[in-house]
Amino acid sequence: MQINRTASAHWSGGLKDGKGLISTQSGALKDYPYGFASRFEGIPGTNPEELIGAAHAGCFTMALSLILGEAGFTAEHMETSAKVTLESVEGGFAITAIHLSLSGRIPGADEATFTELANKAKAGCPISKALAAVPITLDVKLA
Repeated sequence: MQINRTASAHWSGGLKDGKGLISTQSGALKDYPYGFASRFEGIPGTNPEELIGAAHAGCFTMALSLILGEAGFTAEHMETSAKVTLESVEGGFAITAIHLSLSGRIPGADEATFTELANKAKAGCPISKALAAVPITLDVKLA
């Protein structure tokens, strides 16, 4: 089985004065603005790092749902945030860390079991695998 998803970016202008638009195949994002100011200055719009964070949080949480089910648990609620760190390093900018924070209500699971299964999901989710060059950390909390 092979699944292909597409996204596109359009850019006009220079780095600091330019403007970009991001779109996804599904239409969830359609000509959504991004640019230097939204990436480095906190101006409204999106940026590649927050999109990576959203993708990683979503993928990880879905993978954990599967792993919980295989272990006989069903999540009543899970919330994952992803903090993607972009830093200036020798040679330019790089994503130097990703930190996942997970909170969940899992009937019948204790903190140790939830943490063990969450770490399994972190290691196995496709986005974690794609980002393997970046250190990925995780904290887990039962709600």
